[in-house]
Amino acid sequence: MPDALERLLAYYRPLSTVQREVRGVPTLHTPGSPLLGVNASYLRDGDQALLPLLRAWYLGQDAPPLVASLEPLPGLEVVETLRVGRYRPHPQPEVLAVEQVSPLQLARFSTVLAEASGLPEWSGALTRSLQAALPNVPDPLLLMAYAGGEPVGALLLHSGAAMLWATLHPAADRPLMNRAAELNGGEVWTSLTDHSALELDEVGEVCFTQLDSA
Repeated sequence: MPDALERLLAYYRPLSTVQREVRGVPTLHTPGSPLLGVNASYLRDGDQALLPLLRAWYLGQDAPPLVASLEPLPGLEVVETLRVGRYRPHPQPEVLAVEQVSPLQLARFSTVLAEASGLPEWSGALTRSLQAALPNVPDPLLLMAYAGGEPVGALLLHSGAAMLWATLHPAADRPLMNRAAELNGGEVWTSLTDHSALELDEVGEVCFTQLDSA
């Protein structure tokens, strides 16, 4: 069964612009995108001997060197840790509306993602990046959550997973993820930050580490 690192890679690979194998390490690069998942090398065995090579490759692209791994890399800064696992719906009163939206609404979708991630200045770049990537993504579904008619959450579902999602309020987390799971046959693989209160099964952690000092 794929582990957490492989699931993240499978999800983000079609969303990335450049895919390379650097000494056997799957490496993604997407100029102009703020998403960590499309701008990282996925280091399976934690072989630190490869870190200088990976760092040099990213610096050669004028990009920050970043590695995703199943364990923290000693002596280096972890910029984000994700819990990756399987989510199953939890019945609850429908307090928020969740709708599938057209790719024509991608700019609004990206604005919610960027604002909810604390990166509002990246909304335009994220829109352009996703516009370029979506034709390569198998059967993508864009979902948005609304409160009082205003968008408060956004999620991209494809290939049985919803790793890219964010909300402006925690109350939107469960309705958005419930809808994704329902559309995916009753469950969905996703990733959560440490502060999320959602429950997952078969959880694994992935650490994103900056290689500035590698």
